[in-house]
Amino acid sequence: MLTALVVDADATARGQVADLLRLGGWHVREAAGPEDAVRLALVTDVDLVVTGLVLPGGPGAEMLRRIRRNGSRARFVVVAPHPTDEDRAEAAAAGALVTLAAPVTARALLDLLRARTTGPGAQAGDAAGADDDLVDAELMARLQDVYADALPSRLSAIDRHTRAGDATAVAFAAHTLAGTSGQLGHPEVASICQKIAADARRGVLAHSRVTRLHELAGV
Repeated sequence: MLTALVVDADATARGQVADLLRLGGWHVREAAGPEDAVRLALVTDVDLVVTGLVLPGGPGAEMLRRIRRNGSRARFVVVAPHPTDEDRAEAAAAGALVTLAAPVTARALLDLLRARTTGPGAQAGDAAGADDDLVDAELMARLQDVYADALPSRLSAIDRHTRAGDATAVAFAAHTLAGTSGQLGHPEVASICQKIAADARRGVLAHSRVTRLHELAGV
């Protein structure tokens, strides 16, 4: 299993990227800042590093340089809310393959996964077009299968935190599920999860919305 390291001070943004990668079959480690990320990259055989450009404790680009100097051969991807040409140049100078706009989309994830596959879909140039479409379809089908398999446990977590009265955990779990549901074509599930998360942030645990979520998810 390939390993990704996701670095972002924002736990929600970090969780959304990590969740998409896990759905794609990656083992994911998470870090909130550069020091933790550099340490994890030293002790873990990381294949991919996804990081924000601005981190507490230092720029993301400098962190990537440190990881590379320590011998990592991981691919680097930078995420920025509204990447400018300067952002992309800074990221490229640090060894990043690409700078993606936040939030990271399922399409961007498919492109990353394709870059790690073998066969026609992984080749540039002549293999583009129909082969790319086939790889995209196969990867999206895989994402949908993993999403369906993971859905009961995601719903169970929201239920459990709601019963326990843990509004913070409910907000995080619902927001994360909203992100992946929206990315993978389940807008009604995404919408009710967003409402559950918004309620939880206000300290309201809406059991009726959780019941509606189960109905929409069919679980």
